Amino acid sequence: MLHRRRWVLTIIGVVLVAIYIFPLYWMVTTSIKPQSQLFTSPPTWFPTSFDFGNYVTAVFGNAQMLRALSNSFIVSIGTTLVTLVIAAPAAYGFARLKLRWTSLLLLPFLLAQLLPTINLALPMFALFAQAGLTNSPWGLILGDTVIALPFAVIVLRPFYLGIPRELEEAAEVDGCNRWQAFWRIVLPVVRPGLVTVMAFTFVMTWGEFTLGITLNPRQEAQPVTVALNSFIGQYGTQWGPLMAASTVVAIPIVVLFIVFQRFITAGLAAGSVKD
Repeated sequence: MLHRRRWVLTIIGVVLVAIYIFPLYWMVTTSIKPQSQLFTSPPTWFPTSFDFGNYVTAVFGNAQMLRALSNSFIVSIGTTLVTLVIAAPAAYGFARLKLRWTSLLLLPFLLAQLLPTINLALPMFALFAQAGLTNSPWGLILGDTVIALPFAVIVLRPFYLGIPRELEEAAEVDGCNRWQAFWRIVLPVVRPGLVTVMAFTFVMTWGEFTLGITLNPRQEAQPVTVALNSFIGQYGTQWGPLMAASTVVAIPIVVLFIVFQRFITAGLAAGSVKD
């Protein structure tokens, strides 16, 4: 009975994985199909020939797309660094300092996760326009940090709660002050949480569309998610180039999770059981 149950669960798992992977497979195969195989009926499930011209047209020979990729890397890396620098001590403060109404103070962070991004994008545009931060990577970094920071604090706080206070007390006995104990003792222990926040912040920023098109309406300053929209025209969609560009855009995310998979899995598992 147990053996049969394992087989059933394995089959269910394989089916679910196939369902999630199929859109990725279809995107990649569409990007390398010749134009004649894009709209065949029945569909061409496996390309009979390969055409990499879409990658030249959409990405490597497209100055706008290359510039958008550069913008996205700058904004995503900048947002990730700023979010970690702010969220790490902020979450530590919520976990360690004896503050009254800590749960009430965390409520705005939870509510911020429920607001649609468009509700924040328009007020941000009005403020950033007055400050001269529109059509600039710095404005987009600041805007994305506002979106990512509540998530980062909520994720990191349980990791700090799981660290015995005795570690910091021992460090203080050895001559460390609170900041040195935090930097030398606490942060290395919560490395899985930091990597988890880093990965998800990068992914959230890399895939952000609303702020990108709202805060940076000028084409030269837009991220790659907005640049993808250029392949969708009034009279049709350039499916081959669009899928090629989408494949290139997906590569950093796939590589990120492959490299840090162990830390992300451990981080999510560890953070889920702390109060």
